[in-house]
Amino acid sequence: MHELSIALEVIRIAENQVGRDALARVTEVAVEVGDDAGVEVGSLEFCLEALLTSPPFERARPVITRSAGDVLRVSYLELDDERPAEAGLGGRGMAAETRHPHSGFTAPT
Repeated sequence: MHELSIALEVIRIAENQVGRDALARVTEVAVEVGDDAGVEVGSLEFCLEALLTSPPFERARPVITRSAGDVLRVSYLELDDERPAEAGLGGRGMAAETRHPHSGFTAPT
């Protein structure tokens, strides 16, 4: 089950990008998975959900998108910047979030 090692690498990338102290503010971790990447998407999602709902993360959720080819990369990290959301957006809006794009990673094999 190499999906667990991929999920752990995604967590390491998130920590490197935002810093350990900001991990509790991560709300989404987006991963792009190619059809030919050799990854069982359901297993990867399960592993990411388990890791992202445990400390030091508090409320992050994985967002997995499929694409053609063998791509496997972290697309972006979304953080709550702790500013009040814009009125009328149900307490959550882009004004209260920051996305950190990431160029990708090589998955362990």
